[in-house]
Amino acid sequence: MRLRDLPSVDHLLQHKAALSLIALFGRPLTVQAIRENLDILRSTAHYDQPAPNAEQVLNQAESILNSWLSPTLIPVINATGVIIHTNLGRAPLSHASRKAMSDLSVGYSTLEYDIERGKRGKRETHPAALLCRLTNAEAALVVNNNAAAILLALTALAKRKEVLISRSQLIEIGGGFRIPEVMRQSGAKLVEVGTTNRTHLHDFEQAISPRTKLILCAHHSNFKIVGYTSEPSPAELVALGRRHTIPVINDLGSGALLDTAAFGLAHEPTVQESLRAGFSLVAFSGDKLLGGPQAGILLGNKAIIDRLRRHPLARAVRPDKLCLAALAATLRHYLKDEALQTIPIWQMIAVPEEILKARAEVWRSTTCHGEIVSGRSTIGGGSLPDETLPTWLLALPASHPNALAAQLRRGHPPIIARIEKKHVILDPRTVLPEQDELLISQLKKMAALG
Repeated sequence: MRLRDLPSVDHLLQHKAALSLIALFGRPLTVQAIRENLDILRSTAHYDQPAPNAEQVLNQAESILNSWLSPTLIPVINATGVIIHTNLGRAPLSHASRKAMSDLSVGYSTLEYDIERGKRGKRETHPAALLCRLTNAEAALVVNNNAAAILLALTALAKRKEVLISRSQLIEIGGGFRIPEVMRQSGAKLVEVGTTNRTHLHDFEQAISPRTKLILCAHHSNFKIVGYTSEPSPAELVALGRRHTIPVINDLGSGALLDTAAFGLAHEPTVQESLRAGFSLVAFSGDKLLGGPQAGILLGNKAIIDRLRRHPLARAVRPDKLCLAALAATLRHYLKDEALQTIPIWQMIAVPEEILKARAEVWRSTTCHGEIVSGRSTIGGGSLPDETLPTWLLALPASHPNALAAQLRRGHPPIIARIEKKHVILDPRTVLPEQDELLISQLKKMAALG
């Protein structure tokens, strides 16, 4: 290739294909892509390779433009059987929650405006009344995630002071979030109490000093300690805190408002139980077992909540209007006693086995591919570790299962499956019913391609 044979940028911009690219992507970005492509061609040129013509250069520039601008945050079909899948966005939202976000995104809103008084309002009031009515909490504050909720509480209440926590609760959750590191970031001093497997109430009693400002209780949301173990009960910790006038915070994590034991799972401590136990603050996520948007929710003592609300960090971690709209809509489902019928994760948890088997049979019979086998679904999202639910699966045999799974991921929308023993597994529990036709269509295309 002779580099002088490559078309110039000015020449390329006169081509009709370039005019089409400019109409789609704008002139500045199109020029940038053309120049980048020409640089690539110059750096990879071979003496026996003919120079590409203008149309070929512009086709390559279009590929560059698409790679720059194609969205990377896209919908997928979750066929893994993991209900609260952290990598796939955790809890899918209810129809009412999605509509609330859509309605609010169109124009202006009462985010910080009081219509009755015609004056500035407060954004935190929108979900607070619903949360208090639902849980009987004195006060509520919403931030953008549960890590922020804990960081805000530690910073506002215990900066440069001591926080007691059992060594068995120094947890790490997904993404490298570690309780000790959050404490350091808040400026609070971590005081480990007890041992890895056994912590007693007298360990806490002995660790209390004049510098102790908080006792933190972190729920084992993503692991279990079994065998020779013990920890003080919530009631014991709360009583200890009251005797020494020290607030006790319960980091629940998953934030269940319904009793998971009713669905054949282990009992997950509920928000209501924690509040009745007397914790000063209860912190949990909005997008785990609550089934709403990403949010961190703090409930409890009004004086403490007001103190957190006034702290400068509260502004840095506040949620946006779309989060608040979706959260409020989700909470209304619980208040109206319709969570099992309307919130997707609870629909998935509660769905009968026979319905799952029937859907899997439809997938198999329509695509003439795979076999129906029994299996287990998991809750995921740092909730109910080791707990599973019985399900029925479509198992696709494959000599190269990783290649087949990759092929499914390249679909529109991508289908995310799991691999077990030379089979690609599709679990209907986590596939939304309205996605069945899309899934079947892609399986048919895949079968046709062989």
